[in-house]
Amino acid sequence: MTDDLREQVHAAARRARVAADDLVLATRERKDAALHEMAAALRARAPEVLEANAKDIEAGRAAGLSEGLLDRLALTEKRIDGVARGLETVAGLPDPVGEVLRGSILPNGLELRQVRVPMGVVGMVYEARPNVTVDAAGLALKSGNAALLRGSSSAEHSNTALVAILRDALETAGLPADAVQLLPCHDRASVTHLITARGLVDLVIPRGGAGLINAVVQQATVPTIETGVGNCHVYVDATADLDMAEKIVLNSKTRRTSVCNAAESLLVHAAIADEFVPRITAALRDHEVTVHGDETFARLDGVVAATDDDWDTEYLSLDIAARVVDSLDEAVRHIAEHGSGHTEAIVTSDVAAARRFTARVDAAAVMVNASTAFTDGGEFGMGAEIGISTQKLHARGPMGLAELTSSKWVAWGEGHVRPSS
Repeated sequence: MTDDLREQVHAAARRARVAADDLVLATRERKDAALHEMAAALRARAPEVLEANAKDIEAGRAAGLSEGLLDRLALTEKRIDGVARGLETVAGLPDPVGEVLRGSILPNGLELRQVRVPMGVVGMVYEARPNVTVDAAGLALKSGNAALLRGSSSAEHSNTALVAILRDALETAGLPADAVQLLPCHDRASVTHLITARGLVDLVIPRGGAGLINAVVQQATVPTIETGVGNCHVYVDATADLDMAEKIVLNSKTRRTSVCNAAESLLVHAAIADEFVPRITAALRDHEVTVHGDETFARLDGVVAATDDDWDTEYLSLDIAARVVDSLDEAVRHIAEHGSGHTEAIVTSDVAAARRFTARVDAAAVMVNASTAFTDGGEFGMGAEIGISTQKLHARGPMGLAELTSSKWVAWGEGHVRPSS
């Protein structure tokens, strides 16, 4: 069975390579037309998607999935329209393929250019988020890549319906359907076969919980980009406008708890703790958020005493860890010890403090007087995103079109030969 599954995954990768070879020659006009066709097909066939998604939701509830995971899994007409609009936004973005990154004419007359090129075959391993199926397919197509999608079994019906629609749209637009393929999802071995298909797959991107990401990064022989678990912090500095701070904390925590850019920890400077701690605790309680607090927070009614584990927890729920710190430096040290390198925010009216925080905090995105919820490809003007990279090589932060490309050097000569040494 394992050998059969390996061949199934590898055969899909070989078909993807053929499709990628076709896509590398596709004009922007053809790719954009396909993206608009995909968006229109999703809207027209939304009832099929919703029917399939209802089966996944029913199975997920029966399996005891948390409300946070069910929210990630759920599709609505509004969310389907949202991913369709994401495809249309991507269609409106410049094509990264062929962009000249740098170039010159050497003293000997050789014309040298470094240009963006597609990665080739990109594998995605992800959990319980069928919107990722569409985002990944659209971004891969625009950047000239073929996508191998390995979603979770919890979203099997949704992903199957979505990929069928996307493949039909590609064929209608005259592009290879195998540019988007869905891999088997019931046996974890399919992930292993994908992430070890060196030579067949050019890049793998895991997107999901810490367990999934760590397993892929540690076991892969194919190059990977690590996307982020989001233990995001909001630090309220001594000079913060407290009205602003309350608004930012609430938006960061409660806008949507199941996403990786939601705040999971709150740090408050001791100089404003007497006033702000009771105020923000009451505001969070009004939004049904459970505060897991240090000694200062735990004196208040309804606050749960924090454990050591709370500082490292990505709740993905209406929970937040909270503590008082004596200084900005202590806040930075806490983030360095417990943060996940995703998004960190400071609320302050002190420009010097903001500059110190942004310089010292090691994260893919740092917000000054703004919600952590803004770490998102759409909000950053990238259209959709394929994930938030928390690593430091090649791509960091929201991954859009440019991050799905590599580069090559192209040299034009007129019979140039290199002299013997």
